[in-house]
Amino acid sequence: MNRTIKSCCSRWRRKAAGVFCAALAALAAGCGAAETEPPVLRVGVALYTQDDTFVSTIAAELERMAREEEQERGMRINLSVVDGRSNQTTQLEQVDSLIGRGCDALCVNIVDRTAAVLIDKARKADVPLIFFNRQPVAEDMLRWEHAYYVGAKAVEGGVLQGRLVLEAWQAGPALDRNGDGVLQYVMLEGEPGHQDAMLRTEYAVKTLTDAGVAVEKLASDTANWKRGQAMAKARQWLEEGMGDAIEVVFANNDDMALGAIDAFKQAEEDLPLVVGVDATAPALEAVAAGELYGTVRNDGAGIARAMLDLVLALADGSDPAGAVELEDGHYVWLPYRAVTARDLEEKTP
Repeated sequence: MNRTIKSCCSRWRRKAAGVFCAALAALAAGCGAAETEPPVLRVGVALYTQDDTFVSTIAAELERMAREEEQERGMRINLSVVDGRSNQTTQLEQVDSLIGRGCDALCVNIVDRTAAVLIDKARKADVPLIFFNRQPVAEDMLRWEHAYYVGAKAVEGGVLQGRLVLEAWQAGPALDRNGDGVLQYVMLEGEPGHQDAMLRTEYAVKTLTDAGVAVEKLASDTANWKRGQAMAKARQWLEEGMGDAIEVVFANNDDMALGAIDAFKQAEEDLPLVVGVDATAPALEAVAAGELYGTVRNDGAGIARAMLDLVLALADGSDPAGAVELEDGHYVWLPYRAVTARDLEEKTP
C-alpha cells in the first residue's frame, strides 16, 4: 500500500468514514428514511494579508470552487478565511483559533516563511497543512509528511519577465531611449528577504545579461508588493530627475508595476517599458490599454484548484498523489506564462 495512505492520520480516516456514512444516510433518506444533515468539511484559510490583489483572487477562486464541489458531492465545505495583516504573531494566533474550532485542513499563505512553529502546531493537532504562494523553508517542509506547498517556481517568473524585456530590446531601437546600447532599468522589489522577491529580481536581470544585453541599474527599492508604496518610490525617482533615463521598470508583482505607472502618469512623464508578475485583472486591463508592456501569469485559479483537490483527497482517504501531481511528496508546482497585448488579442474572437 502507498506510504501516504498508510500514514494518513486517524483523524482523517474518521472524516472519510463520516463522509461515506453520511452519503449512505442521504441515499436512505431518498428511499423514505428521515433526512440527515450533509457531511461538513471545515477548512481554515489564513492569508498573509487580504490587501494583496493576487492573494485575494486565490481566496475568491477557492470559495467559488468550494461552492461548486458542494453541489456535486452533496456536502458542505465551510471556509473560514482570516487576514494576518502581514503580522506573523497575528497569523499564529489565528491558526490556533482555526485548529481550536475544529478545522479539518489548513490552507496558509504564510507571513514569515521561516515560521516553522506553524508546521509543528498543525502536526500536533493532526491537521493537514497546505501552504500556498509564499514558500516555506524547504527543510521545514520535511518536519511533517502532511505539509504541502502549492505555487509556482519564482525562478521561472523572473526568467519569463526577463524574456519579455529581451523580446522588446531585440525588436528594435525604440527601447534604447538614449541610444547608448545599454538598457537602463529600475527595480521595484517585494518585501526584504522574501524568496520570491529575491529570485524574481535576480533572474529577470540574469536572463538579459546571459543573452548578452548590457544593463545598468539606476535604482531599486522595496515596496512590499503594494501599489501605493511603489507609486511613492517611483515618484521619488522622478523627482530626482530619472524620468528620461529610465528605459525599463521591473516590478516583482503587478500591484507594484501599476504603482509605477500611476507615478509616471501623475507626473505626465512618458511611460517606460513596465513589466510585472501575476496577471491580475487590473494588470491585464493595463496591458490591453498599452500601459503595462507585459506580465507573467501566476495561476491563481490553478493554486485554488490544487489546494481544494488536496483537501478533498485527504478527506475521503485517497492518496493525495492521485489528485494532484506531487513532487518530492510535498510540492505542487504550477507553470508561469508570459502575457502581452499580443496574447490578449489572440484570445479575442
